[in-house]
Amino acid sequence: MTESRDRLALLIVISGLPGTGKTTVGEAVARHSRAVWLSVDDIEDALLGVGLPSDRTTGVAAYEAVAAAAAENLRLGHVVIVDAVNDSEPARDTWRRAAETASAALVFVLLTPPPEQEHRLRLHERTRHLSHQPEPPWEHVQERARTYERWRDPPVSIDSGQPLSAVVAEVAAIARSATGDP
Repeated sequence: MTESRDRLALLIVISGLPGTGKTTVGEAVARHSRAVWLSVDDIEDALLGVGLPSDRTTGVAAYEAVAAAAAENLRLGHVVIVDAVNDSEPARDTWRRAAETASAALVFVLLTPPPEQEHRLRLHERTRHLSHQPEPPWEHVQERARTYERWRDPPVSIDSGQPLSAVVAEVAAIARSATGDP
């Protein structure tokens, strides 16, 4: 690997509950930094669209497909931004393996939920381009919060209740500092 390639190979995994802004932040940072952006939800939606069942196996397949695409882009020296709930250590290990396979740096970012009223409003008002996945009901989000596993290695936590521009700026700063870009 060349020195510049080592400097650029970075995987940023934006994690958090549904409605915390993972996709919005990931897209914005990728657009600004010209990074590769991959969403587990997009891949899972495509898998559901070809008739796979909405179950754990399909969810795991989506994580693995995104991890494979991430690893290939990391090998090319790109900054890769992934958004996924990542509510368990096995899910997080998917990204650890992808980064290790590509000899890339890895940063987990956890978007912590805004206050309940704002969080509910975000879920209610958001529009996603997914055809085969309905919006999760509030009760589902609360259950995910209750079962969200502790992190083995603490992530960079960012309050998603801040203005979007502040959250995007924090994640973009992580990308710049980890890659050595100004």
